[in-house]
Amino acid sequence: MNEERVLALAGLFQAATLAQQLANDGRCDESALESSLASIFRIDAPSVAAVYGGVSGVRLGLRSLISQLDETGRDMAVTRMAVTVMRLERSLSHQSGLLSKLQQGIVQTQRQVEHFGQGSPQVFSRLAEVYSGTLSTLKPRVMVTGNPQQLQQANIVERVRSSLLAAVRSAVLWRQIGGRQWQLILYRRQCSMLARGLLTGATLDNGG
Repeated sequence: MNEERVLALAGLFQAATLAQQLANDGRCDESALESSLASIFRIDAPSVAAVYGGVSGVRLGLRSLISQLDETGRDMAVTRMAVTVMRLERSLSHQSGLLSKLQQGIVQTQRQVEHFGQGSPQVFSRLAEVYSGTLSTLKPRVMVTGNPQQLQQANIVERVRSSLLAAVRSAVLWRQIGGRQWQLILYRRQCSMLARGLLTGATLDNGG
């Protein structure tokens, strides 16, 4: 385990946490959502940290990862979602046609970001469409549970699906830099220590 892999994992857990917050409450940490969405479009970033706009971009994810690893305030729904996304990413990696369709959809959405702004309803709607047309067709499907009243609202569902797309982006990154699911079990304590170090550094850099 190393810092880069922990950052990619934090990106994955952050996006899963955002999806869960949205499903439960209809709102989420907007700053974290902004960083997670931006990661979808940073395909050729020079480093893992740069994918999220710096380590501070995944502070929520680092906190979530530490909670899951240390089993303090652990949210099993987030853990299940993150593990399912890892398995979904493995399915995607064997589907070259679907992978190409996904990449095209992201490139097209990038044009809408430039036109409407990243946080616009149009961009959330388009990202949700991209997710539904590609990743939703694969097994295993990511099941999001929460408040039925929230999950009946189209704009909330679009934000949830956009967050799941960001989760898959981090899962792709995690595997590209040598991350494997068994490492989470075998190097649990080391992963937690690295995450704590990164979170402390990011907090100090941001003045508290």
